[in-house]
Amino acid sequence: MTSPGANTTDPWLDRWLDLVAERAGAAPVLELGCGTGRDSAVLVNAGQRVVGIELSTESVAAARARVPHGAEFHRTDFRAPFPVADGSVGVVLASLSLHYFAWDETLALARRMHCVLRPGGVLLCRLNSVNDFHHGASGPPPKGEDSFYLVDGVPKRFFDREAVERLFAEGWRMLRLEELTVERYEQPKVLWEAVLERK
Repeated sequence: MTSPGANTTDPWLDRWLDLVAERAGAAPVLELGCGTGRDSAVLVNAGQRVVGIELSTESVAAARARVPHGAEFHRTDFRAPFPVADGSVGVVLASLSLHYFAWDETLALARRMHCVLRPGGVLLCRLNSVNDFHHGASGPPPKGEDSFYLVDGVPKRFFDREAVERLFAEGWRMLRLEELTVERYEQPKVLWEAVLERK
C-alpha cells in the first residue's frame, strides 16, 4: 500500500493522524461515507482499523479492493443502525458525507455519532460550505430548507459557520473549525473542516 497522503490531491487526514491514534486507541475508526476507500486506505496505512459505511454497492466493492486488509465495509444507509455499539469507538470520520439529508435527519445523525463515541472521542468532519460555488452553492435555496439545494437532481446541503455550530450545539466541544479551499476535484472545493470532541 502507499503511504498516507500519496496519490491524492487532498491529503487532509495527514495532519490529524496523531490525534486519531491517540483517541482511537485499539478501537476501530467508524467512517461514514467511505466511498471507494480513499481515506480508509490512509487510516489503515497509519495502523488504524476501519469500519466503513457506504450506500453504493460499486463504491463498497472498490473500497474492498483498495483496502483488502485492516478494514471492513458495510453497504448500508447511514440512517440504519451503525455496525458498532454505542460508546465503542474513539474516532468517527465523516468527510463530505452528511449533506444529503433533511435538517432533522442531519441532527439525528449528529446525535447518533455522539452516542457511538466514547467520552472524549472525536469526530473529524468535513462539510460543504455555502461558498462552494463550483459544486452547487448557487442561486437561492428552496424556501425553508436552509441552504439545501438540488444539484444535478440530488439534494445537497451547504453550511455556513452558524449552521455548523447549530448542528453540533449539544454534547460537543468544538476543538477546531476552519473554512478551507481544497484541490480535490477539477474545480476548487470550499468546505468546513471541523474537529469535535464528545463531552
